[in-house]
Amino acid sequence: MEPISHVFMAFMDIFLDALPFMILGVLLSTIVENFIPEGVIGRITPKHPLGGVLFACALGIMFPLCECGMIPFVRRLMRKGMPVYIAVIFILVGPILNPIVFASTWMAFRGNPAMAYSRMGLTFGVALVIGFLLTRFLKSNPLRHPIEPAAASLTHRHNHAHGSQHIDQYDLHHSHDHDHDHDHDHDHKHDHSHAHDHSHNHGHDHHGHNHSHGGSRLMTMVSHGSSELFEMSKYLMLGALLTALIQTFVAQDSLSAIGQGAFISHVFMMGFAYLLSLCSTTDAFVAVSFAKSFSPGSLLAFLVFGPMIDVKSTLMMLSIFKARFVLTLSVVVAITVLTGSLLFMHFFLA
Repeated sequence: MEPISHVFMAFMDIFLDALPFMILGVLLSTIVENFIPEGVIGRITPKHPLGGVLFACALGIMFPLCECGMIPFVRRLMRKGMPVYIAVIFILVGPILNPIVFASTWMAFRGNPAMAYSRMGLTFGVALVIGFLLTRFLKSNPLRHPIEPAAASLTHRHNHAHGSQHIDQYDLHHSHDHDHDHDHDHDHKHDHSHAHDHSHNHGHDHHGHNHSHGGSRLMTMVSHGSSELFEMSKYLMLGALLTALIQTFVAQDSLSAIGQGAFISHVFMMGFAYLLSLCSTTDAFVAVSFAKSFSPGSLLAFLVFGPMIDVKSTLMMLSIFKARFVLTLSVVVAITVLTGSLLFMHFFLA
């Protein structure tokens, strides 16, 4: 029973650690869905690839989410017009390039603040490389299912809120009839009191319909948020369970012998980060516990690769991207992070 107890405790620690960030991501996605007007993201998104990469990095600063909250948020951004390549970069670097993660890394490595700067620098470098490769070589649609533009899925609530052409035409015709009744009543107000009452009641009903619009919007937001949370929770729970099993049955102390290898230590720590699936706001405190056994470069690889590609994020990305694209992206990110961490080890962390 003791291993089962350890698995359960590890599962709950991982799940409860990630759940608030996932809820935050769902909340932000709901706000984007209901309050960002159509076309805004498309208008403010830079057209130049370099500007798009910088824009994705800036989003990480504005929306400090870990990878658990990225997918629902990014899916809504794509529905609002965000290009796929910018969305992918945001998924990768957003969990790292934010003030919360920088502060946690700084606190964990108080004796070596260069680690915090190196983590941000390498992440930005990966964003540049991946952004260039995506804009250069991504020709086909990588989405598992087409992201339906938000305009195509507007509800009756949205139509009234945004004043669509159909509603405008309907209201115009409707208003014309109403004005006609009003004029008729005005000319014959003594002889046609019944018609005047009908016009008054009709305006009252229309006014009441507008008041019910607020309740409809609230219910739509609750429905959207709950369904999004349920969908993402499935992937989070599976990733947390796999990670709990690894943390319980793999003896970490027995693996420290390879920690000082110039190449193998980087590969090992990247694989370790992938399997552990730690939240980017807490992984620095795990990494610093290996500081006596592993090189700074391998710890940097752990801190950068894990938040970009891990068990949880892979399962979540598979919910919206094709498996071939996710696999290719994971390999390219792994090669880029490995190369970058070796370079940083040689020039900045020696």
